[in-house]
Amino acid sequence: MTWAVGIALKQKVYPADVQMIFPVAKRGRPRQRHIPDTKSITAQAMLETAKWRKVSWRRGTTGTLSARFAARRVRIADDPPQRIRDMGAQHLPGEEVWVVGEHRSTGERKYYLSNLPAEASLKQLAGAIKARWICEQAHQQLKEELGLDHFEGRSRAGLHRHALMTMIAYAFLQSCRLKQAGGGKKNLRTATDTACRPHGTPENHSKTSTANMPTLREMCL
Repeated sequence: MTWAVGIALKQKVYPADVQMIFPVAKRGRPRQRHIPDTKSITAQAMLETAKWRKVSWRRGTTGTLSARFAARRVRIADDPPQRIRDMGAQHLPGEEVWVVGEHRSTGERKYYLSNLPAEASLKQLAGAIKARWICEQAHQQLKEELGLDHFEGRSRAGLHRHALMTMIAYAFLQSCRLKQAGGGKKNLRTATDTACRPHGTPENHSKTSTANMPTLREMCL
């Protein structure tokens, strides 16, 4: 499963090429546990010297959405902690992932981790991160317009049936919205698909904007 998740700027990470070594004991018995050959640092510090680049991921109601991004391959400091010399207990290197930083036009900075492949481009990373917006919009519409949160039963089977019927209704009405707006199947693309378009490929600016689509509630009238 591919994922991208927001993290605190103080999340500790290791360089992707960190090595586990057995330190030489200056006195006493030989060391029995290996330790990383470098200290973990924060996600913010890891990207301080990275190259930042402006990336756009999709068109919004006010135009193309873009921000400055930077990314590096790292290993998360999330394995079981171990005492390392005079540094106290430190989490050991775990899974190798991408650490991604985002500088928004408002001055706000965000940091993320993603398990996209090592060959993934910065545009693909930004698209995966921003795909969350579509999920949030769908969840909000399911609750506000189709009653996803109106279930008052007590059985798990009843909840599953209610959620399933709500999602079927959402899929049908969303299809009607796209057809009524003139988009048809051409607009059934995710933010990730848009972001993964090869660099330099012109965008189809004639595609239907969601701002001009009727709401789900209007489709029911």
